[in-house]
Amino acid sequence: MHQETIHFLSSSTKPSFSPTSFLPKSSFFPPHHDSPSLSRSKNQLFHVFSPKAAISLPLKSHTTPELSSMSPPSRPVLQQPNPRRSQFQEKMLYLDSIGLDFFSLINQYPPIVSASLSDVKSTVDYMTSLGFTAIEFRRIAGMCPEILTSRVSDIVPVFTFLLREVCVNGSDLKRVINRRPRLLVCSVKQRLRPTLYFLQSIGIYELNKHTSLLSTSVEEKLIPRIEYFEKIGFSHRDAVSMFRRFPQLFNYSVKHNFEPKFDYFVVEMRRDLRELKEFPQYFSFSLENRIKPRHQCCVEKGVCFPLPVLLKTREAQFQERLEVWCNSSIPLRTSPLWYTNCHIHSNV
Repeated sequence: MHQETIHFLSSSTKPSFSPTSFLPKSSFFPPHHDSPSLSRSKNQLFHVFSPKAAISLPLKSHTTPELSSMSPPSRPVLQQPNPRRSQFQEKMLYLDSIGLDFFSLINQYPPIVSASLSDVKSTVDYMTSLGFTAIEFRRIAGMCPEILTSRVSDIVPVFTFLLREVCVNGSDLKRVINRRPRLLVCSVKQRLRPTLYFLQSIGIYELNKHTSLLSTSVEEKLIPRIEYFEKIGFSHRDAVSMFRRFPQLFNYSVKHNFEPKFDYFVVEMRRDLRELKEFPQYFSFSLENRIKPRHQCCVEKGVCFPLPVLLKTREAQFQERLEVWCNSSIPLRTSPLWYTNCHIHSNV
């Protein structure tokens, strides 16, 4: 295809493009196609304005729709700053300034990404005003990152509830929260108050000593644990009595605590359920590190101590009791070991 070269006016450094240079040739010249000097006239016209260092652009000899509709090159539009990105970066820098790893928190609790920076700052300021140190707050946020998405208006009712309804002393408030940070993100109406009423209904009244239980669900955690003890042979009254005697039972897992320890108690130790009723603290001791080793020592020595003596005494005292029992005669009826001696002979 025949092409013609059109020279553009340019400086010695950068070419300067005129809007008219992109228009079709008919815009520059009248349509006298029969003139033999048309090509020479066009060259002469452009060479008058062109310096020696001219930039040339080949154009097709006929007008094309693409060229006729082409607009002059526009300047690049500067990208406007993204407000969300700016807030994200500001929030990340703020959390880093108080010693919190933003990305670790996101891995634990992704909704932190959408948390308002103003709410985060308000929460930190409020906790600081209550006397929590930076180290304490970092620990609280690490254990319960939901605190960073909570508003002060959600946290204030929790402190009010603990002080007025649970009767926690003001001097103990920090200790309560540091021990169970999840209390701060629990709804007073939907979780804390219903749990308080349930525990009181079964006879646990000094809840200021068991505040960690208040964040647990009645339906999902408390009732199923009572039902487990009913399932293994205790009456409802006896099961409730065990939890009233030792409320920490509510904190233990049925699968990983109750089941293996109860199986060992019945199969290996061959003890009576009455002992568990009187000493539910049995479930608070390690099966591998305390219950099994001491029971095996007693089996080797032919001794059967009551559960409190077996598990609560320190190791030195326990060994001393073993030696005393092995080197002594049959205990008198007034001795605490009378029951154990009779219990041994009854199982032989």
